[in-house]
Amino acid sequence: FAQLHYPFENQKAFHDLFPATFIAEGIDQTRGWFYTLTVLSCALFDKPAFKNVIVNGIVMAEDGKKMSKRLKNYTPPNELLEKVGADALRLYLIQSNLVRAEEQRFSDEGVIDIARRVLLPWKNAFVFLTTYAEIDNWSPSNNTKKTYHNLLDRWILGRLDQLLEHLHHNMREYKLHSISQHIESFLDDLTNTYIRLNRARFWSDGVSEDKNQAFSCLDEVLKQFSIMMAPFTPFLSEKIFQLRNQNILNNQNVDTSVHGENYPTTTNHNDFCNSLDVGVHNMQQILILGRQARNNAKIKTKIPLKNITIAHGKKAVLDSIKSVESYILKELNVKKVIFTTDENAFILLKAKLNLPKLGKKLGKKIREARTEVENLSHKQIQKYEETNHYESDIGVFTGDDIIIERKTREGSQALSNRHITIELNTDLDEALIGEGIAREMVNRIQKLRKEKDLQVSDRIEIKLHCDENLKKIIETHRKYIETETLCLHMKFSENKQHYSIAIEEYVASIMITTAQKKD
Repeated sequence: FAQLHYPFENQKAFHDLFPATFIAEGIDQTRGWFYTLTVLSCALFDKPAFKNVIVNGIVMAEDGKKMSKRLKNYTPPNELLEKVGADALRLYLIQSNLVRAEEQRFSDEGVIDIARRVLLPWKNAFVFLTTYAEIDNWSPSNNTKKTYHNLLDRWILGRLDQLLEHLHHNMREYKLHSISQHIESFLDDLTNTYIRLNRARFWSDGVSEDKNQAFSCLDEVLKQFSIMMAPFTPFLSEKIFQLRNQNILNNQNVDTSVHGENYPTTTNHNDFCNSLDVGVHNMQQILILGRQARNNAKIKTKIPLKNITIAHGKKAVLDSIKSVESYILKELNVKKVIFTTDENAFILLKAKLNLPKLGKKLGKKIREARTEVENLSHKQIQKYEETNHYESDIGVFTGDDIIIERKTREGSQALSNRHITIELNTDLDEALIGEGIAREMVNRIQKLRKEKDLQVSDRIEIKLHCDENLKKIIETHRKYIETETLCLHMKFSENKQHYSIAIEEYVASIMITTAQKKD
């Protein structure tokens, strides 16, 4: 009121603005400023001076002391910005204790880590898109169809909707610290699930309808994600938006900006459903357990296995996993998936009372409660895992009141977590081992392609020197090796070649040269 010279003038302007919608200051102003405003306003106008207060915590040096030029206990901001950029710093502060009005010990490593976990995967995803879009001369105009048939296309678009919903909710509640975790979770799904499991669609020859849809889906996701991220990471959002205009849309109009776009309210991907989300989520868990099982058996992923058994007590969960069965087969390199609801045949569930937490609360009832919990049936324990809720005459148990242990039954090689149980068949025969060696051969050739700085679209010719046993394996899988390495012709030589390679007990030498694709 003082700056407007109220009540001597500007009375309407004052009443239009008073009380303020919000005020923002550091927590050290609680007594000095928030309190003073409240007292003055109540004394003069009989109401508070502001409707909302947004308080930030105090930034301290990493050693917990006040930042000091004399002590030099912090990196000068300009140096840090030059090293990792302003976006990483913004995200670091957004997800820090500061937005919860708590003290934050500032860490350079924390800023670098947020760049590694958020900005780098995002950038890599965009580079992946532009690399293959350039090879195929693809742009959105090549595909105007927006009905996606691939399950993972629909899933990642649904995850984009979920992210947008979280962003809107947390921004409305001013829970900025919760935003970063949702962003990281989405990027992990985008890079480690969607792109990783769909690489073959982008690598395939020609531009099929399925490949068009893969391009269109990833392009739409990254475009919308850049717009969503603009308030939090304005520089990288703008950079990717501009590069998309230039490289994907072939539009050199530099006047367009991500900050001129309307912030999305919904992306309207109505194909997304809970069963699909459950199926992909459980697939992610299956892949983690499957890789762990291979590591335990010391069997490389390139060696195919006969089958994997997936067990869950609910048929509906298994049905949702069947929709993504092809990805499980390919990623874990197994020939067959077996589904069963008899999870009890593979693992033993045991429930234990959380004694340190409930000891004082239950008092004399602790022994009775312990006995009851330890005698819960397999189905009762499964229900507790799903609901985190169990009621008895003794009381109500929730969350970590009950601790669930999962033990493999004797004679089983099953692995399990709270979501799913799997058993990987690790028995090998000569055919499986031979196929694994062929895959290793592809891996070695791809590394040589990279060393020779060949483009991903370059065709090659291969000369190979090896013994008869390895030659027999390669001949069996010749078509696969040539297709995967873009080899137009592979021939065997009696003379040793320039590069030596070793695969298991086999030693060979190889030479690759570029070749012109023949009509």
